[in-house]
Amino acid sequence: MPHEVKDDQPSPGGPPARRKSVRRSRPSARPLLADEHPADHPGVRRLHTSAMMAAVLDVPPAAIRHWVRGGLLEVVRGTGSVEWFDFEQLVVGRHLARLLGRGLSLREIDAKLADLAPGGARAAAAAAGRVRIDGRRLSIDDGSRLLAAGGQLQFVFYTAPLAHPEPPEMPSVVGLPPRPAVREEVPGEEPHHPSPSGNVGEILDLADDLEAAGEFVEAAEALRAVLQAQGPTARVIFMLAELLYRAGDLTAARERYYAVIELDPDHLQARSSLGCVLAELGEHELALAALEGVLRQEPAYADAHWHMAGVLQDTGLDDEAAHHLHRFLALAPESPWADLARTRLDGAGSGSQ
Repeated sequence: MPHEVKDDQPSPGGPPARRKSVRRSRPSARPLLADEHPADHPGVRRLHTSAMMAAVLDVPPAAIRHWVRGGLLEVVRGTGSVEWFDFEQLVVGRHLARLLGRGLSLREIDAKLADLAPGGARAAAAAAGRVRIDGRRLSIDDGSRLLAAGGQLQFVFYTAPLAHPEPPEMPSVVGLPPRPAVREEVPGEEPHHPSPSGNVGEILDLADDLEAAGEFVEAAEALRAVLQAQGPTARVIFMLAELLYRAGDLTAARERYYAVIELDPDHLQARSSLGCVLAELGEHELALAALEGVLRQEPAYADAHWHMAGVLQDTGLDDEAAHHLHRFLALAPESPWADLARTRLDGAGSGSQ
């Protein structure tokens, strides 16, 4: 791990400012993937990936993983480790982010929500728009009264200032497709987010809290403890790779991403993140190959189109980059990086599709 750790650097799937802009010798041009219409992917268009969710909500990537693992956020579609969320989940996430922003840790949010509703933390998260916070105390508004943990009725003098809080601001997202009834499963894929048992689950929760607090070295040690306890798994090694990337240890992150792919060749998030790391290390040909492989397997993965465009721009292939920026905007027009994509296209003066 490097001596200086910067906690304001997102994971490879995060905001675009993290990736370095380096002009190098122009590689041989590669054939573009076949053009596809957004209607070919109605199940994912205008949905948010986990990286987009983290950027929109302004929370660490660990928070999204933690809420998915605990059932507070629901993945509406997933394939090859890529997860998509709809507008309903974005709203839930906004309220959870509000609690995180008020100083509660991820584990505190879990515990307090679990005591707040009869159905536990998942039920309370689904009704998070009715959760009120005062300091570190949570209450839930049932329409006519505020109830504390265990259903205890709050006194009127206490509830009055909390009865009508300002609603959280939401991004303008319209025209979303109907929410799928069940998650799409991929043959041969590992069970989605298996619930860890005993101390392993507690250590994963601790690692999430540490990462969210910017304690990257300690979080990495927690994840290594999980790997020692249960053996290598693609899911935990990927978490460690993302953490190492955020800490700025690109070489270590690269090796961990490779380890994920060795265990799970269809782990598209790891392949996409590997492409970003390779690009930052100046290995642009390998980066393009990694991202092309991702898009051949999942052409609707908007994040991969975004990263591909960045690498192509860095190597001087602006026309090809414009193609992927157009594809990105067609799939994710409400992405937090959509305005920057449009700016890049306007600056390039490209109308190619």
